[in-house]
Amino acid sequence: MADSKIELLLKKREKLLKGGGDKAIEKQHKLGKLTARERLDLLFEENSFRETQLFIKNRCTHFGIQGKDFPGEGVVTGHGIVDGRPVYAASQDFTVAGGSVGEATAQKIAEVMNAALKTGDPFVMINDSGGARIQEGVDSLTGYGHIFYRNVLLSGVVPQISIIAGPCAGGAAYSPALTDFIVQVRHEGQLYITGPLVIKQVTGEDISAEQLGGVESHAHYSGVVHFIAENDEDAINITKRLLSFLPSNNTEDPPYYPEMHDDEILPNETMNGIVPEDSREPYDIHEVISGVVDQRDFLEIQEHFAPNIIVGFGRLTGRTIGVIANQPLHKAGVLDIDSSDKASRFIRFCNAFNIPVVTFVDVPGFMPGVKQEYGGIIRHGAKMLFAYASATVPKLTVVVRKAYGGAFLAMCDKSMGADTLCAWPSAEIAVMGAEGAVNVLYRKEISEAGDADAERTRRLDEYKDTFANPYFAASHGMVDDIIEPADTRAYLAAALEVLRAKRELRPQKKHGLIPL
Repeated sequence: MADSKIELLLKKREKLLKGGGDKAIEKQHKLGKLTARERLDLLFEENSFRETQLFIKNRCTHFGIQGKDFPGEGVVTGHGIVDGRPVYAASQDFTVAGGSVGEATAQKIAEVMNAALKTGDPFVMINDSGGARIQEGVDSLTGYGHIFYRNVLLSGVVPQISIIAGPCAGGAAYSPALTDFIVQVRHEGQLYITGPLVIKQVTGEDISAEQLGGVESHAHYSGVVHFIAENDEDAINITKRLLSFLPSNNTEDPPYYPEMHDDEILPNETMNGIVPEDSREPYDIHEVISGVVDQRDFLEIQEHFAPNIIVGFGRLTGRTIGVIANQPLHKAGVLDIDSSDKASRFIRFCNAFNIPVVTFVDVPGFMPGVKQEYGGIIRHGAKMLFAYASATVPKLTVVVRKAYGGAFLAMCDKSMGADTLCAWPSAEIAVMGAEGAVNVLYRKEISEAGDADAERTRRLDEYKDTFANPYFAASHGMVDDIIEPADTRAYLAAALEVLRAKRELRPQKKHGLIPL
């Protein structure tokens, strides 16, 4: 082959690999942001990334765009190796036309998503874009449609992770919303459907882009974002850590780390002192989780949203588990609208990707109140019932303390499909708390008693003696075993080992109808 042709190839490649050019790259760096390719270099093992469709060009011939050079069409796509496993990725290049998405841009992203679907490998999308390329009109619009459609095709087949490392506005925000996890970079990433200017014009509300679509709004209030990153490097590290817990696709088990496997699991005496004697006193459920998972390593998801329930990934004897736990430090661990949605989504993800679910129960009930009822607590709470009942992965439940009424069912008791359910001696399994139950059951007796307070106290003690412990429920077969808290890790490890062979057949159907 003539050297001139090779020189031409190298020259073209060199120009395209610079994206928007040195000045645009310098501007990106001044904003404290990495370029599209720099982000990918951090994600993938050294020299493992193989870029695709570098030479693609748009075919737009109107609005003055004809003949304009958009290197790579504003996105870098390809595949590489992350911790020894293949991963596909698309990284929007803000140095090229603000990372705007045109027909060819969307084509590149759709192609790499198709490839991820074919090979069964995770897909990571790094968002940093000004939005649709308006000059391309409906071609840009349908391009987004192709991306959204593939987000849905990949859903439940391979893990999808979105990083919000810059602006992500308008219809573009729906692609991250269709993925499994969203990592947003503080101060750099903004995620919203309509920007501050449009909101000002339509509603008169005055708000900044950061207040509208920054990490505070989405991680604390809307629940759209799952992880907060301090910068681009942190976002990549979170993504890699998250991937380490997940299988490559829905036909595989999660990665196994034998070095975390304990040949002998000894009792952990510190677990015995976590739950206070007074059942009204709060404690941090993180202490329970840390005492069970390998090396106290727990990756919490949506840490700041609906903190009355905890969800996240850990490992038990080297194998990934999904953890759901009521948090008594927040709202006494009650289930409300947001916590129900948070837990339901996580349960369904675990079920789709063969991740056993371990549930720690300390729930006094569903949140009462007009606002909750008008907001649809019945519908949202039903999501948890649906998610647990439809999950066929191993389900292990530990009743730590309170397990009252329908909220106990929503936290996966035996009747809702728990494969094994153990309780601590501190467990209180009942239809409702003692005070509420006594007021219902013995209202007449208390009102007619000569000393109402003494009668109420007597009835309370009687009810607590009967139900404020796990033994009555165990006598009815609702509890498999009552264990010392120190033995929880060993109990769950043994149960999980047996349940690895679990097979559960369900009626043939297209899909169930979760109460959305």
